[in-house]
Amino acid sequence: MKYMKLGAKPDVFQTEGNIRFVATELATDIVITVGDVKFYLHKFPLLSKSSRLQTLVASTDEEGNDEVDISDIPGGPSAFEICAKFCYGMTVTLNAYNVLAARCAAEFLEMFETIDKGNLIYKIDVFLSSSIFRTWKDSIIVLQTTRSLLPWSENLKVINHCVDSIAAKASIDPSEVDWSYTYNRKKLPSESDPDSHWNGVRKQLTVPRDWWVEDICDLEMGLYKKVILAIKAKGRTAGEVVGEALRAYAYRRLFSTLDSAASNGLDCTRHHAALETIISLLPPERGSVSCGFLLKLVRAACLLGSDEALRGDLVKRIGSQLDRASVSDLLIPASSDENALYNVDLVSSILEEFMVQRNGDDEALEDGESYPASLVSGGDSELALVRLVDGYLAEIAKDPNLPLQKFIAIAEMAPLAARPTHDGLYRAIDMYLKEHPSLTKSEKKRLCGLMDCKKLTAEASSHAVQNERLPLRLVVQVLFFEQLRASASAEAAASDHHPSSALRSLLPGENGNSYGSSRSAATTATTEDDQWGGGMAPASGDTSSFRSMSGLGNNKSGGNGGKAAAKGPLQMPRKMLSKLWSSKASSGENSAGSDTSESPGSVNLEAETKSTHSRNTRHSVS
Repeated sequence: MKYMKLGAKPDVFQTEGNIRFVATELATDIVITVGDVKFYLHKFPLLSKSSRLQTLVASTDEEGNDEVDISDIPGGPSAFEICAKFCYGMTVTLNAYNVLAARCAAEFLEMFETIDKGNLIYKIDVFLSSSIFRTWKDSIIVLQTTRSLLPWSENLKVINHCVDSIAAKASIDPSEVDWSYTYNRKKLPSESDPDSHWNGVRKQLTVPRDWWVEDICDLEMGLYKKVILAIKAKGRTAGEVVGEALRAYAYRRLFSTLDSAASNGLDCTRHHAALETIISLLPPERGSVSCGFLLKLVRAACLLGSDEALRGDLVKRIGSQLDRASVSDLLIPASSDENALYNVDLVSSILEEFMVQRNGDDEALEDGESYPASLVSGGDSELALVRLVDGYLAEIAKDPNLPLQKFIAIAEMAPLAARPTHDGLYRAIDMYLKEHPSLTKSEKKRLCGLMDCKKLTAEASSHAVQNERLPLRLVVQVLFFEQLRASASAEAAASDHHPSSALRSLLPGENGNSYGSSRSAATTATTEDDQWGGGMAPASGDTSSFRSMSGLGNNKSGGNGGKAAAKGPLQMPRKMLSKLWSSKASSGENSAGSDTSESPGSVNLEAETKSTHSRNTRHSVS
C-alpha cells in the first residue's frame, strides 16, 4: 500500500472525551464544532490555508462569537483533523483508506493553491495521480471509500478515476501483470510445489487470466457494475473471464445468504437487486458462463419470485448449452405452494428451448451459414443430453407426487435415436415403479413403452429379468432378445463371423421386426400385455427357442444375473414364469376387449388368424 507523509512538526493533538485541542503554551482563540466533537484551535494557521474558514470566522467576529460549526464537512471529525494538522505543519500520513476523506474535506474547506502555494488539495491530487491510481489494491480501497463520501467523491471525479484505473489493469495482458497474491485468492498449488524453485530461485508463475475477479467482489453493487461495464467497454477481456467474475460475485453477494434469507422471511430487496445486476452484466457470447451458473441464477429467480421476462431470458441462455449441465444443477426445488419436490415444469421449458435452438442451428447449417464447431449440435451434444435427461428422470422419479404424464413428457423430449443404450432410461423407469406402486396396468404399459428392450445391455437385462416390478410380458421380451443375441453370438463364432440366413431370420431388424417376412406375421398380439414398447414376444415359429428359455427357470440365485448374462442366455425365476403362464391359462389369453393401442417399437397386428395361431401355440407350451 502506498502512503504519503505531510509535515515535519510533532503531532501535539490531544483528546479529552469529545474535546480535541493542541497542547501549546499559546491559548486557543477559535472553537470548530464537527458533529459532537469540538476542536479548540488557533485562527492563524487555519485561516492561512482555508478560504472557507476565513469567510466563516469573519461572520462570527461580527456576531462576537468565536465558535464555528462545520458539521456538514465530508469525512467528519477525522477528516477535519487531518486538514487541521496539515495547517499546523504537523506530521500526518495519508494512505488509501483516508486520502479520499481528506481530499473531500480539503475541497469543503477550500484549501486551494490561490490561498497558499503547495496547499493540501494540490498535494493530495499529486498523491492520487502518481501513486493511488497506479496501484491495483489502492484503487479498489479508495473506490470502496467513495460510498460514504457521496456526492463529493462523484463531483471530484474520483469514482471515475478509480473505475478507469481498475478496468485498465484488469484488461492488460496477463503476461504483463506483476501479480502477487490478492486479498481473497488462496495460494496456488504450484507455489507450494518444491519444483517451483530452481537453484534456490523462485520460478516465474503464470498469471491466471482471472487474477482480478475476487478482489473486486468486495465492491458495493453499484460500483461493481461500473467496473464490469468499464472492463467490457475496453473490449480486451474475454467473455469467459467476465463470466467468471460475475460467478464469483454471485456466490459472494447472492447465493451465500439467499436461502437463509428466503426461508426466514427476511427482506430480499438486496438479493433482488444483485440478481438483476448480475443478469444484466452477463456477456452475450454463448458459453461465456457455465450452464451450472445459469441454472443457479434461474433457481434464485424462482426463489425470489422474479418476473417472467427475467426468467425467460435465463431459460433461453440455458437452452443454448443445456448439454453441458449436470443432474444436480437441474434439481431446482419447487415453490412452497406446489405439492412436488422439484420444478419439473421449468426444466421441461428449458428442454424445449434446447430442442428449438438445436433445430434452428441445424436449419442454419442447411442454409449454408457457418457456426463454430463447439456450437454445432452433434452426436456428442445429443449423447450428453440424453444422459442428462435419464439421470434427471432417475432423480425426479423418487418424488411420490410426480405425475406420470410429466415423467413421460420429459423422457420423450430427448432424441430417442441418440440413446445408444436404454440402461439409464430403464433405471429411471424402475425407480418410478418403485416409488409409485399403485400404477394401473395401463399406466405401466405407457411407462414401459418408453423403453426398447433391444437396447438394454447384458447387465441391465440381467437386472430386468430379476425385477418383479416390471410387467411379466416385458421380462419375457428381455429374455427373448437376449436369447437371440446369445444364439447369434454362438453362430457367429462357429461360422467365422458369417451368420447363416436361418439365424439372420431370427434376429430383430431395425424396424423392430425380423429379417424374414414370415416372422413379422407370426409375432402379433391382441392383448395389452403383448404390446409393450420394448420389442416383441416369441411367436409360434420360435416355440423351441421360447421353450429353452422357460426351461432355464431353475436359477434361484438372482444375484448372479450378471454372470449368467456373460456366459449364456439369461434365466427367468421360476416364480415369475409360473405367474405368467398361470395368469395366461386362467384368462385363456383371450382379451379381445382389452386396450390394443401400441407403444413405440411394438409390432402391429397383421392378421387375426395368425395371432390366434400364435396364442394357441404359446398356450400349448405352458
